[in-house]
Amino acid sequence: MWILFLTLLGGNGAAYPVRESPDRERTRVREEEPMEQAILKAIKEGKDTVEVGREKKISFKLISEGYTFPVRLSDAEWRERLKADQYYILRQRGTERAFTGALYKNSQKGTYYSAATGQPLFSSSAKYDSLSGWPSFWEPIDPDALRYRVDFDIGYPRVEVVDSLSGSHLGHVFADGPLPTGLRYCINSAALLFVPEGGTPPPILGPTKP
Repeated sequence: MWILFLTLLGGNGAAYPVRESPDRERTRVREEEPMEQAILKAIKEGKDTVEVGREKKISFKLISEGYTFPVRLSDAEWRERLKADQYYILRQRGTERAFTGALYKNSQKGTYYSAATGQPLFSSSAKYDSLSGWPSFWEPIDPDALRYRVDFDIGYPRVEVVDSLSGSHLGHVFADGPLPTGLRYCINSAALLFVPEGGTPPPILGPTKP
């Protein structure tokens, strides 16, 4: 069955067709309070965590003013460590063009790691085809691997998702995903490293020494 919904992806507000998963009902109704507003309210109240989701809640750890990430590299070090497209996405908060990412159509079983720090972010079991043009997931492996903040880069609020170790930009999360969470983590392919099931995971970048 095909339904049409209005998404806030890529800054164009375009309507994309979404195919319902046969084994998971798609969320059709957003939460009473928009996720973005709930997070802004929590930040204003000085909270560092907010529970988000529908049948299953995900703990969003928010980035407070003055927060310091454990991994702190110089710009030169990041440029040396990352490929050009990775640097653009992760460190300059860029966005790859829809339907062009190497991992958008990847259907292999395995784990998606942060290209910035090597920590595991998403399992292939949580990946689904949102038909949005970017790899989409309905939950992270470990909520502690991510941090969140609200940005207004394109004029309206979106919830940015960053790597919890380095603050590197991964993508955004929207409240129009499948149950049980009702979330759609819209992540850039260049921000991810995919390791097939049984493969060797990348090393994790440790905290920067004082």
